[in-house]
Amino acid sequence: MNRPLLEVCVADATSLSQGILGGADRIELCSALELGGLMPTPGLLALAAAAPIPVRVLIRPRSGDFVFGEGDIAAMLADIAYVRTLGLSGVVLGASHPDGTLDAAVLSRLVSASAGLGLTLHRAIDLAPDIMAATATAIALGFDTILTSGGAATAMEGIDAIARMQQLAAGRVTIMAGSGVTAANAAALLARVPVTAVHGTCSQAVPTSSPPAVQLGFAAETRRETRASVVTALKDVMQQSTEGAGL
Repeated sequence: MNRPLLEVCVADATSLSQGILGGADRIELCSALELGGLMPTPGLLALAAAAPIPVRVLIRPRSGDFVFGEGDIAAMLADIAYVRTLGLSGVVLGASHPDGTLDAAVLSRLVSASAGLGLTLHRAIDLAPDIMAATATAIALGFDTILTSGGAATAMEGIDAIARMQQLAAGRVTIMAGSGVTAANAAALLARVPVTAVHGTCSQAVPTSSPPAVQLGFAAETRRETRASVVTALKDVMQQSTEGAGL
């Protein structure tokens, strides 16, 4: 078995370039990480289209929950069509009912519109009251990857659920562990659950350049940017863990 794939989630041009420089295997492209990630801008998408590694694009039209009305769905279908025109490798989707169960009807429409693209189900699955049933639904819908923290705040906290999801998946879908995964805990994660993909922002807090923007409430005092050194450090730990396990 090779080292697990490392997907780095980025939300700006600097983070995109740093993720590539640090050795990410794949990028998840979004905007507004402080809101949990939204659909990226056309300009950032254009930059990503020139990336030398695969890029999957988050299709999320607004902040808040994942309960989408017809207007939201229309926006997402248009976004998927635009991603396709740019030649990007895939999309990242999610939709839920108010109780957290996956909205299979909406997801089916989005998956159909994404035919031929790579398909990740995002952490909407972590809201599901029965994450194993949600995993089975994702497999039936045709997703090739599920990004999950096992229904917990972080992947380390949800590690037992991730292990059960991995067992249920049985190679039919990639279970990608994400949320709070760093070079400091990746070895412990992989020792417990040998997932074939790991997801993280590999970011550091950087100060906001403009004090007036902070004073008027346009920006927080810090924001997070991906750093190539953090990507490389996580990738190295993943490689060492794979070699140490004799995989």
